[in-house]
This record gives sequence, structure tokens and C-alpha cells, in this order.
Amino acid sequence: MKSLFYLPFWFFNTRFLGAKKPLQTVLFVSDKCNLACKHCTVYQLKNPHTKTYEQIRAELERSYRLGSRFVDFEGGEPTLWRDGNKDLNSLIRLAKKTGYFSTTITTNAQLPFTGSEADSIWVSLDGIDKYHDAIRGRGAFDRLVKNIETARHPHLSVNMVVNSLNYISVEETIEFAKKNPHIRMISLNFHTPYEGTEDLFLDWDQRAEIIDLIISKKKAGYPIMNSISGLKLMKRNNFKKQCWVSDFVLADGTYLPECQGSLAGVCDRCGFSMAGEMYSVMHLKPDTVLAGMKLRI
Repeated sequence: MKSLFYLPFWFFNTRFLGAKKPLQTVLFVSDKCNLACKHCTVYQLKNPHTKTYEQIRAELERSYRLGSRFVDFEGGEPTLWRDGNKDLNSLIRLAKKTGYFSTTITTNAQLPFTGSEADSIWVSLDGIDKYHDAIRGRGAFDRLVKNIETARHPHLSVNMVVNSLNYISVEETIEFAKKNPHIRMISLNFHTPYEGTEDLFLDWDQRAEIIDLIISKKKAGYPIMNSISGLKLMKRNNFKKQCWVSDFVLADGTYLPECQGSLAGVCDRCGFSMAGEMYSVMHLKPDTVLAGMKLRI
């Protein structure tokens, strides 16, 4: 109920008074990971950063004071995080105690996560069978399927990042999400070509074709989180970004008031579909507002 009162207050302040207050925090607890995915520019193989519980407490409190009310714990692989006897559930409880309305974790699902106290879980799924494994390593898909089944979390969804290796698996991945009883929704994004991963970028015509496919599936009733308004914006990416809606706290503790893509100079080739969703929310597109309410409330 708190979020129902806070969201109109936040929207009025940002849309009409010009305040740039974050609504969501993406907090990287570590850059340690148990995979070496082809598209990833985050994980550290040697000397990874792992934050302490107290460091994360301070980061949560800072973002909360700035206005954030939703937090997504990410990595690396966040389920690997430990500080003494504290684990990821300890951070979820800490976030709730701080005042956050809901908590999310994003995981590669290579380890069991039964008993997670997160309000929602996003599992990274980059295609079916060989397409997923081509990006994340042999056996990754089978482990993912097993662990989402045993988790039995009521609000578990999958996220696919479409790139030049897996774009032909988009339709079957959407079908898989619909038929799997353990998956609530699927979100689709496109690869953003950070330095060293440019070869995974999907050209604009291919992106437009894939988006048309996703929209047709959405209209047919498939459980796709993206709104049609947001998807249409991502076809050519020629809209003003409002990525300050999320703030980011990197694994080394660096605080960013908006997506790190702006620092990397890749906003013109952004594939993060939330950019289109943010713009559409700020312009009161009904389907995007409804999608956001469904996701967050």
C-alpha cells in the first residue's frame, strides 16, 4: 500500500517539478561470478570485489534518502555473496528494514536458490539449450531449468538479452517461458556493445524485426513484461534517455546517478529495454504504466 501512495508523489516531483530522484537502485554486491559469459563486462576473474554487510547498509541508506524505494541486488552472481554468517537473504531483510518496498535479485541460476526471501527473482536466460550454453557455458541451461523448478518462487521471471548469437532463439524462448509453470514473465533486452563485446551487437534492421515479433507475441497474450510503447521506442533508439530513474552502485562502491552506459558512450546503441519503459512511464503511456504496476506492486 505504501507504494501506491509514494508512486504518484514521486511522479509529480519528477515529471512536473523537474526533480531527478531515483525510484530504483541496482546494487552490485560483488563482481565475483561462477560463469564467464561472452557478453559480460562486469565480472572479475582475479581479485573480485565483495562488499561487506555494513558497506551495503550504507549504500542502501544513501539511495533511500535520495528517493529510491525498489532495489535489485546484482553481481557478478549475487547468490555467491557472503559476509561471515550473513547471506543474500540478510541483505533482503536489511533492505526491507531500511524501508524499500520490494527487493529483487538477478541470478544466473547455476546454484540452487530455494528459500530466497526476495519479492521477485529475475533469471538470466539467453535462449534455449545450445543458444544459452553458447553464451554461458556447457550445461548452464540444464542447471538453470533444474534450479528454477526446485526454487518454486511465486514471482520468478526470466530475462533474455538478444544478441547476434541467440536472436534466432527469441520465439522459442518466449514459448518456453509461457509453457514453463515456474516462470511468471519474460523480459527482453538487446545487447549493448560495451568495449570488447561489439561483435554481439544486433544490427538495427534485425532488432526491428525481432521487436515486431515480440509485439505480436505480446498481443497474442504471451507473458511478456515489456510494454508495446516501450518496445516501439527501442526499434531505433532515437528518444531522450531518462535513465536517472535508476541509480547504480557498482561492485567497487562507485555510485552512479544513472546507467553506466552514458560513461561508456554507448547510449546511442542502448539495448536496455527499461530505457524505453522509463520514457513511456514519464509520458504516461497507459500500457507502460500498467506493466510497471504489474511488475512492482
